[in-house]
Amino acid sequence: MATKIPLQTADKLMRVLMFTMTFSMMSGVMFNIALPKISKEFALTIAQVSWLSSAYIMIYAIGAVTYGKLADRYRLKDIVTFGLLLFALGSVIGLTSQTFGIALVGRCLQAAGAAVIPAISMIIPLRYFAPERRGAAFGMTAVGLAFGNALGPVIAALIISTLHWRWLFAVPLVVLAALPFYRTYLGNEQPGRSSKFDWGGGGLFGITIALLLLSVTNGLWLLIGALLVLSLFMVRIRTAGEPFIAPKLFQNRKYTRGLTLSFLISSSCCSLYVLSPLLLTDVQQLPSLWIGFALVPAAAASAIFGRKGGKLADAKGNSYVAYMASGLLLACFLLLATFAGSSPLFIAVFLVLGNVGQSFIVIAVNNSVSRTLPADQIGVGMGMLSMANFIGQGIAISLYSKAVDLGSASMSNWNPLYSHGSGVIFSNIYVVLAGSQLLILGIYYVSFGRQKLHRKGVVKEATTAS
Repeated sequence: MATKIPLQTADKLMRVLMFTMTFSMMSGVMFNIALPKISKEFALTIAQVSWLSSAYIMIYAIGAVTYGKLADRYRLKDIVTFGLLLFALGSVIGLTSQTFGIALVGRCLQAAGAAVIPAISMIIPLRYFAPERRGAAFGMTAVGLAFGNALGPVIAALIISTLHWRWLFAVPLVVLAALPFYRTYLGNEQPGRSSKFDWGGGGLFGITIALLLLSVTNGLWLLIGALLVLSLFMVRIRTAGEPFIAPKLFQNRKYTRGLTLSFLISSSCCSLYVLSPLLLTDVQQLPSLWIGFALVPAAAASAIFGRKGGKLADAKGNSYVAYMASGLLLACFLLLATFAGSSPLFIAVFLVLGNVGQSFIVIAVNNSVSRTLPADQIGVGMGMLSMANFIGQGIAISLYSKAVDLGSASMSNWNPLYSHGSGVIFSNIYVVLAGSQLLILGIYYVSFGRQKLHRKGVVKEATTAS
């Protein structure tokens, strides 16, 4: 149920959230560009220094669920305050570090604090907005997400080319400016429950996610370990008096399908900002700075149309927006698969379609999934939705990198319309991604697509949860 606060205050709160979401996502992607310089400075391999990115994603994913769980028990303003201060502390430690170990500690603390932001980006629209206005609220979080992912490489390239890479740690300190606004706008609502926090279950859950993400690049044994710890976690939540995640949450089939959708969407859509720089480097031969600028139009389009997509979901329903998003993403991937070797200008235009489509599909899925959760499971449920995003992203990034490392020479061309001499590997990946959009569309239709529209635009489920 939405908490009653003035409409103007709720809108201000979402603008503050969009601001912090942007810097949180920027912090997640900026270090990818700096890894070669860091490797050279500390005489380490790329694989070793990549922990600055890998550790961030792992802690970010686990933290999103943990903060969501805590939000069911403690005041949201206090959780946000703790998270942002920890985010800033990690930034200061990293900024003043002189060894790689200390820089990694700062990076881990950054992630532990920043994870509060994706958690509240799911919770605030549900707590402070009525159902008929949540689409617009989720639209603003999608804007922050798109801005952070697109602007992160641009800002990072500017900082690395003019200053030392450690100044990347300073960028997130800007979020401290948002803290007084959160303290004011979030109010003093009391926690819904005062029950104990299941630290044992939370620990097992965190170990499972960490091993799962590490198994992508470090072998099958870690995956087996993840499955073993997962089995212990399942036993724990079935036997604990107040488990970290209530088993009944996994019995909600619409919700579990929503988690699957979130994983698949994140896995495919992260290609828009992971593969694109590699494509523009390897095939179009653009320098780093120009690659950053090539991504700006897509970020600007997401900002312009993100809120419109949210309002459209409120007016015409989530399914309408989801189908439109699928069409945009399908067109983007098919065009990239066919014209991957064309002018950078064309690539920038195709990415506009994809980024707007990504914003729309995230809005539709988040809004649809939120309606499947009971009030006492909103925090942890939406936190797990965020976690599914980051797990999908972490796994996909590793797979994309491995595929590109194989090179185009050893690959046959899967797209008969692609005739460029190089970049076949990129064309093939985009063909697969186009197919994944059809799968996503099918799952969405089965899970949430059978909906009716109320005259005022409020979406009613035509079928009960299966």
